[in-house]
Amino acid sequence: MATPLPTGLTTGTYVIDAAHSTASFTVRHAGISKVRGTIGITTGTITVGDDLDSTSVSAELDAASVNTGDENRDGHLKSADFWHAEEKPVWSFASKNISVDGDAYVITGDLTINGVTKTVDLPTEFAGTAKDPFGNDRAGFESELEISRRDFDLTWNATLETGGFLVGDKVKIALDVSAISQN
Repeated sequence: MATPLPTGLTTGTYVIDAAHSTASFTVRHAGISKVRGTIGITTGTITVGDDLDSTSVSAELDAASVNTGDENRDGHLKSADFWHAEEKPVWSFASKNISVDGDAYVITGDLTINGVTKTVDLPTEFAGTAKDPFGNDRAGFESELEISRRDFDLTWNATLETGGFLVGDKVKIALDVSAISQN
């Protein structure tokens, strides 16, 4: 039996509105604080079929657009120590399956960072739909997940004098997406 769409979401193609969507991350620094940043979403499409089984999501992000509020740190993140942004500028996600888990939706797909692809589960909340003042039909989605830097060959680190490492392995990623219907 096919899994029905969330109430209010209609079939068709939705384009992610990069100006009203955010991809952010948080990682431990020196074990005592957190560094937060954003990465620009460049493109994305949500193709809504008659049910979740025929629905798909794809998106691309620009690794060179990282912004942590510190120009030097951003430059280091773009370097070969971390993201190789010149050689591997595009991060991407392509769904393989969408399922329901209680009140949440789980979008399973391939996440590519730093040229490494891993299958991840994006627990996603459908925030609803709205018509904006310009007549556009919009749909909103929010998602959070945690990944390991090592899984994506992001292994640069420095040992602290007091023990431990400068950069934590676990990275929390949060997505807040607004998509515009193209129908």
